[in-house]
Amino acid sequence: MKDKLIFLDTETTGNDVLKDRLCQLCYKISDKYNTGYFKPPLPMSVKAMSITHITNKFLADKPPFKGSEMYKEVEALLSKGIMVAHNARFDKAMLESEGIAVPQSICTFRVARYLDSDNQIPEYNLQFLRYFLDLDIDAGVHDAEEDVKVLSGVFERLLAKMIKETGNENSAIAKMIEVSSHPSIFKLFNFGKYKDKKIGEVAKTDRGYLEWMLSRKMEEGGTDEDWIYTLEHYLNN
Repeated sequence: MKDKLIFLDTETTGNDVLKDRLCQLCYKISDKYNTGYFKPPLPMSVKAMSITHITNKFLADKPPFKGSEMYKEVEALLSKGIMVAHNARFDKAMLESEGIAVPQSICTFRVARYLDSDNQIPEYNLQFLRYFLDLDIDAGVHDAEEDVKVLSGVFERLLAKMIKETGNENSAIAKMIEVSSHPSIFKLFNFGKYKDKKIGEVAKTDRGYLEWMLSRKMEEGGTDEDWIYTLEHYLNN
C-alpha cells in the first residue's frame, strides 16, 4: 500500500480555494522528486509573492499547468494512488480547479491532530511539526519541493505512531485515509478564556460561548471546517 503514496505540495496565487490557482507543484514517489513552475490564469497576489518569492515576472514565460506533461503525470498517478499532503483539502481544491480528481488522500495535518490525543502539540502547521518532532531534514521553506521533503519526514513519524495503534503498516495507512476523510473533532480549547479546558465540559457550563464562536466562524466564511464540525458536534450532543 505504501507504494501508492504520492507526496505532493502546491504553491499558489493566494489562499482562496474558490479563486486561486497553482503556480508550482512538486510530487515525490519513492525517492524521486518532480517539480514544475506554471503560469496561472490570474496574477500572483502580493501576499503570495512575499511568502513564496515566486513573482509574476518569473512565471511570465512558464507554460500553463493544464495540458503540461506534469499535468498528465499527476492525473494518471492520482487516479490510482493516494495523495499525501499537509492540509490536503487545499491542495485537492487546487488540483480539482485544474480538472484533476483526487479519489484518495491523506492529510498529515488531520492525522497529526488525531494522534495528539493529549493535546500536547500547540500548532499543526508543517514547519512547526518539523521542529516539534525534532526531525533531521535538510530542507528550506516556502517552496513546493522543500515542503515535500518536510512532508515526507512528518508522514514517516506519524505512520510509525499510527502503526502502534493499528498493528501494521497497511492498516495504519487505511486509518490515515479514514481520519483524513472528515473534519477533526477538537477535545480541548488551546486558546482564549477556556484554554486547556475540555470543550465538552464548556458546552455544559457555557453553551453560549460555543454558539458565539460558531457564529463567528460562519461569519468568517465557513472555511475553518474542523472548528465548525467540532462546535456543531458538541452543540448537538
